[in-house]
Amino acid sequence: MKRALVLVFLSVVMVAAFAVNYPRKPVTIICPWGAGGGTDRLARFLADELSKKLGQPFTVVNRTGGGGAVGHAAGAYAAPDGYTLTLVTLEIATMHWMGLTDLTFEAFDYIAQVNEDPAGVIVKADAPWKTLHDLLNDIKANPGKYLFSGTAAGGIWDLARIGMLDAAGISPDAVTWVPTTGAAQGLVELLGGHVHVVTCSIAEAVSQIQSGQARALAVMADERHPMFPDVPTLKELGIDWTAGTWRGVAVPKGTPSEIKKILEDAIIEIANSESFKNFMQTNGFGIKIRRGQEFYEFVKQQDQAWKKVLELGGYLQK
Repeated sequence: MKRALVLVFLSVVMVAAFAVNYPRKPVTIICPWGAGGGTDRLARFLADELSKKLGQPFTVVNRTGGGGAVGHAAGAYAAPDGYTLTLVTLEIATMHWMGLTDLTFEAFDYIAQVNEDPAGVIVKADAPWKTLHDLLNDIKANPGKYLFSGTAAGGIWDLARIGMLDAAGISPDAVTWVPTTGAAQGLVELLGGHVHVVTCSIAEAVSQIQSGQARALAVMADERHPMFPDVPTLKELGIDWTAGTWRGVAVPKGTPSEIKKILEDAIIEIANSESFKNFMQTNGFGIKIRRGQEFYEFVKQQDQAWKKVLELGGYLQK
């Protein structure tokens, strides 16, 4: 009996020592979205910084498809040994509700969140609405008249639009959503006069706003956007709604706590660095830092919040 206990103790010590000696070989970071996009650019920045900090190559692999399901699944079902990380995005809290996958946020252990980009309400510079309330009152008076766009049906910016209208006491069906491949195409449609409003991140519309082609009527955040301090939040306007996209690092469920601690400390240090702040500002990305447990609680809250919005929009499949 004593010998068995000693063996168990030694095994635990050896596992702990093995885990602390991390990383001992190259590490993969799975990006569930295509090369060149915002998530990919962030993943590659983090990979470079982690390589410098932890002394082993961190390499980004793009696993795309299924509205984010392919990449998230590849990361979640990898060996829980710390050698496969995933740059998880908001879709981990929505795609299973839409029937795209059985994978849920519970398949991951969460290391750190580093980004959050709130949605904005964007119109052409010569649009007749000077305030968000002007727009909302016009929608109420003319249900079915106006076209919104910004992403695919059921995508984050569509859901942001649904939640905003519901919080304002307006049926989401009072406007028509025009699906596009993303915010860039939605903004082209807006400037071409083919849609009336785009709901997308302020970051994605920076060039159009700064050039004077478009205006932001509001931002769906707790605080005003630092680049556009004159644009009010929905909450300031009496509408209790926030929405946006976010990104962070996660590992497969069951990854040793010692490895998670090493990764969390390294990523938090990177996220607080001047080089990270400069990178995020250059790309127009917002910074939001949440450590592992806080990040998990946030994703858990997001999972339930988006379920309600998906149901409102008629997208809930389970």
